[in-house]
Amino acid sequence: MSGDDLAWARVAELRARYGARDGAALLTPLIRDEFPGRIALVSSFGIESAALLHMVAAIAPATPVVFLDTGKLFEETLSYRDALVERLGLTDVRSVGPDPQAIQAADPLGTLWATNPDRCCALRKVAPLQRALAGVAAWINGRKRYHGAVRAGLPTLEAADGLVKVNPLATWRADDIAAYVARHGLPRHPLEAAGFRSVGCVPCSDRARPEEAPRAGRWRGQAKTECGIHLPPAS
Repeated sequence: MSGDDLAWARVAELRARYGARDGAALLTPLIRDEFPGRIALVSSFGIESAALLHMVAAIAPATPVVFLDTGKLFEETLSYRDALVERLGLTDVRSVGPDPQAIQAADPLGTLWATNPDRCCALRKVAPLQRALAGVAAWINGRKRYHGAVRAGLPTLEAADGLVKVNPLATWRADDIAAYVARHGLPRHPLEAAGFRSVGCVPCSDRARPEEAPRAGRWRGQAKTECGIHLPPAS
């Protein structure tokens, strides 16, 4: 069997055991029992990140947390990352970035985002994440169905690139996140109060009005809706 086939077989087993669970109820057995030492959380430390980071920290604070520092992030995001790491007691946060030689070759002026945003994302996010996930069997992310577009039918468990992919908040909505954050007294991303409902790199993030889709400010005016680290599964 190929790596993808093995990953999907593992997903089928996990769905049979935990298919009705989400949130911490799903994460706890996956982190502690199914993938001990072989699972990582990938977090943007963005607008909705605090809830998932809090869950993981409560289960196992030494779980690796991968943070993609593209070199184009808001200073507010970097400060928020540092504040949350200290607040939650996370002990293995790994900031990974693009290869400097690849940047020099493909984007020496730092303006690739304006002419080829897909290539820019591949260079600054996709390639670094592939390196960061080497050696793990599963990874956790914070995507949700209510984000819309290709995320509308998101399952809690799937497989991609030979790895099990865990979407523990797939069924949660904005109100669920807000209630969790309030219940646990977690800090909000400083740009949320400024009208941002989703933040990534500075040149590719904009404010979104309440009546718009949550990710309407990402790559505004373009057909692009994803950076490329979440490709459709091959099943």
